[in-house]
Amino acid sequence: MDKSAKNLAYPVLSCLFAALMAVGAFIAIPLPFSPVPIVLQTMFMLLAALVLGPWWASLSTFLYLLLGFIGLPVLSGGTGGPASFLGPTGGYLAGYIPCSIVVGLIGEKARDKWPVLFLACLAGMLPIYGFGLLRLKAVLNSDWERAITAGILPFIPGDLAKSLLAALLAPKLSAGIHSMPAGPSNG
Repeated sequence: MDKSAKNLAYPVLSCLFAALMAVGAFIAIPLPFSPVPIVLQTMFMLLAALVLGPWWASLSTFLYLLLGFIGLPVLSGGTGGPASFLGPTGGYLAGYIPCSIVVGLIGEKARDKWPVLFLACLAGMLPIYGFGLLRLKAVLNSDWERAITAGILPFIPGDLAKSLLAALLAPKLSAGIHSMPAGPSNG
């Protein structure tokens, strides 16, 4: 196998996962009681971390966030620009790279054990919830109870499902990628 093809595999996969995050942002379910929608982009970010490892997944997530920051409509609901990072969803976005690192670090220790991968995904959701809750509370100028009710509680069932799905898909996806003739040799 050509060494240059191997060297390109992770950069290409990082770009692919950034694109999947952008597509996942368009799959948004608005909640009438919260300015934060339910989105599928987090599942692709979790998958990137489990498949690519912490550093390539962080690059993928950074690329996705950069595209949103410069104004491309890749963030939830087709939004983009610096204002998106200052609004009610900005804290959640700030938690994406720490999430990628946490999930990737834990996940690379147990690439084929879905229960551990599931727990890695749940651990990775903590920075998203933490940064998201702080920003949402500030933007809404609300008390903690309202911020938790609008910014965390409605997302727990969906995040559990996305985490489980990512944990189940990641070992199969990793195996498929690593078995390709020009697939990456390590992450």
